[in-house]
Formats: sequence, C-alpha cells, structure tokens
Amino acid sequence: MELLTGFALGILISGFISGIAFKRGSLSKSGVPGAMLVGTLIFGFGGWVWGALLVSFFILSTLLSHYKSGIKENLAEKFEKGHRRDLGQTLANGGAGALLAVLFFVYPKPFTLAAFAGAMATVNADTWATELGVLAKKPPRLITNWKRVEVGTSGGISVQGTMATVAGALSIALFLALFLIVDGSANAYQFIFPAVAGGAAGSLFDSFLGATVQVIYYSPKRQKETEKKIDADGSENIYKRGWRWLNNDWVNFISSLFGSLVAACAWIIF
Repeated sequence: MELLTGFALGILISGFISGIAFKRGSLSKSGVPGAMLVGTLIFGFGGWVWGALLVSFFILSTLLSHYKSGIKENLAEKFEKGHRRDLGQTLANGGAGALLAVLFFVYPKPFTLAAFAGAMATVNADTWATELGVLAKKPPRLITNWKRVEVGTSGGISVQGTMATVAGALSIALFLALFLIVDGSANAYQFIFPAVAGGAAGSLFDSFLGATVQVIYYSPKRQKETEKKIDADGSENIYKRGWRWLNNDWVNFISSLFGSLVAACAWIIF
C-alpha cells in the first residue's frame, strides 16, 4: 500500500511540476513524460525524501537556466541543446537517480541514499557550473591541458564555474540534510560530505569527458566547433572528434553515475 501511495504521489507531483515547466518553456513536449517517469520512479521506490531532492534539483537548475538568459543566448550555438529540456535530457539528469531508487527499494542501505545524493549533486553542480561559468569575465581553460578556450567549449573550466560546481553540490547536500531532519533521521549531516564530494567529482568528470571523448562537430557556416550535429537552420555539421555516440546527454548520465559511485565510496570510507 505504501508503494502504491508513493507512485500516486509521484505521478501527481511530477505531473503538476512538469505541466508548469512546460508552460514556462523549461520542458519540451517530449520532456514532460520523461520528467514524469523519473519522478514517479523516484517517489515510488525511494520515498518522499528522494522525491523532494529531485524536485529541489529541478527547481534550482530551472531557475538558474533562466538567469541572465539574454546574455547566454549568444552561446546557444555551442551547446547541443538549450534550457528547454527534452526526453533525453530528463533521462540523462534523472536516470541514474531512478535506477538507484529501484536499488534502494530492493536493498535499502544508507550508502544507496548517499549514491543518489551524489548523482543529484552531480547534475545540479554541472548545471550551475555551466549556467554561471559561461558568465565569467575571463575565458575558461581546458581541463586536460589548461589552454585557454572559447566560452562554452566542452571541457572548459573556470574559477567561477568551479565555485559554482561546489555551490551546486553543496545546495543538494544541505537540502537532503534538511529533508532527513524533517523525516526524523538522526544521521542527516553524515550525508553532506559524500554528496558534495560526489557532486564535485562527477561535475569535473563531466568536463573531462567533454574535453576528451564527447562527440564534437564543426559548423562550416559559422566556422565554429559545436555539440550540435544539425544546426538550427537544418544544415548538417562535420564530425570533428570524439566518440560518435557520446553526446552531451550520455556525458551527463555517465557523469552522474560516476558522482554516485564517489559519494557511495565516501559514505563507506568516512
């Protein structure tokens, strides 16, 4: 009965939030069922604390994606997708969390919750790093060789972006601690360090993948590198480097898995 209640709650809350997000332009039509699927699984198998943390990530990342959006529009040509999340983006950001919720239902151990916090902290930290890092006054440096690159380049990091990474991970950690306190947990604060460690590590791993093996194309029309295979006008870009299957969605998903692993290890070790 409790499981059915969780699923019902997940459908209602994720449906309500997805509907608002769609109307406000934060979700595309395909993104709505993706967000509802992830939300229902996490609420249903994980419980309200897990679901509340997912909602916190979605609200925080959505608000930040609209912050100074006018300035960021000039950088849209660099990124594969914009702030209007589609099915792939919702699954990439919440897919690892949904899998961990299922695992937690089968094997309800604290390290599984720590892993979930690491996954959510990773995607939130990466969003914050991107949304705030592109506003830095100085150009970023490539994480692999420290050479200066254009703003928006995959794998580029900056001081401002790195600070945003830590802040994004910490915000998820603090929200989790708050929800656990409300839920009556006696060890709520023990999840803060694993979540921050996992989130920061996962976000930096995202940058590493972006600089090394993520697929990158070249736009002859704009004479620039881009994550987009097809430009907005329909013209096809030229493959330049990286694994052809490893687009930004896959990078986000793999990075969230990495962040969850780091968080779980931090929980077990410390």
